[in-house]
Amino acid sequence: MIETIARVNLMVNEVLKIKKNRLVPDVLTGNERRICLVSGIYGNELQGQFVCYEVTRRIKEDYKSLKGIVDIYPAINPLAMEAKSREIPGSELDMNELFPGAKSGAIGEYAASCLIDDVISSSDGPKAEFCLDIHGSNMYLNEILQIRINDDVVDDVMPYAAKLNTDMVWVHPSTQVKSGSLVYELNRRGVASCVTFACTANKIDQQSGNKLVDGIFALMKHMGMWEGEVNSVKNPMVAYDNQVAYLNSETSGIFIPNVGIHERVEAGMRIGSVVDVLTGSDQEVIIAPRSGLVTAIREYPSIEMGSLLARIVGGES
Repeated sequence: MIETIARVNLMVNEVLKIKKNRLVPDVLTGNERRICLVSGIYGNELQGQFVCYEVTRRIKEDYKSLKGIVDIYPAINPLAMEAKSREIPGSELDMNELFPGAKSGAIGEYAASCLIDDVISSSDGPKAEFCLDIHGSNMYLNEILQIRINDDVVDDVMPYAAKLNTDMVWVHPSTQVKSGSLVYELNRRGVASCVTFACTANKIDQQSGNKLVDGIFALMKHMGMWEGEVNSVKNPMVAYDNQVAYLNSETSGIFIPNVGIHERVEAGMRIGSVVDVLTGSDQEVIIAPRSGLVTAIREYPSIEMGSLLARIVGGES
């Protein structure tokens, strides 16, 4: 069932509508568990569009197996999606810094408030138990499928996150996390929430998208929300900040990588080089500072001094 959770009058008689698709069992018992899938906070991160589509398609294909409530919000920031931008057009605000929002605020704040209210206190269903905020990455990096959570909510969120078939769960110190994001606000209000990243901006990677969808159905099966068949999933690697090495450029030029994401490298191995295209010479050779897994690699080759070129996850520094 398609529902409008926010409606805003725009200029020239246009109307902004933010919609969700509520998928419920044919027969309700009143004891259904509920999860939410959110995407489209950033208009240039399209990975969530595929995930939302594929979850809905698979449920509709075997609807009798659905035993819980699944709310799918595919385009929370429709103006940014239309403009293909990360910020809300006009105000240039980052929507993921506006939560919990305000009903009396501008468009982004109003939409944020409506989403929080709908997740927390939907008028015709229970409070959501879990919310997954699905992102791509930015235009500069290609990243493995990962979940990021704060260390102060690990005990509440990890039981859900570990079932989602991602390559990695990255646990961040809560002291580094700013308030204002969707998952921060929902966790604060008692809805276990986490964010996924994969691929790069402006693209859809169907392989990692299908992996995450398999994980969503595995979680639903674990929660008693799905009685259909599910594909096998794997346990993620759990990484903490002291296991993550950041490789930043010390020069400017064009980055030519020698490795890709998912590759394992040894300390001292050549990761790539920053080249001067005019002279045909290497400005800088990028060497792995530790052994581990390449979890992110520079996608956009033109770089400046200080640009992030790669992340490697291995043992402690």
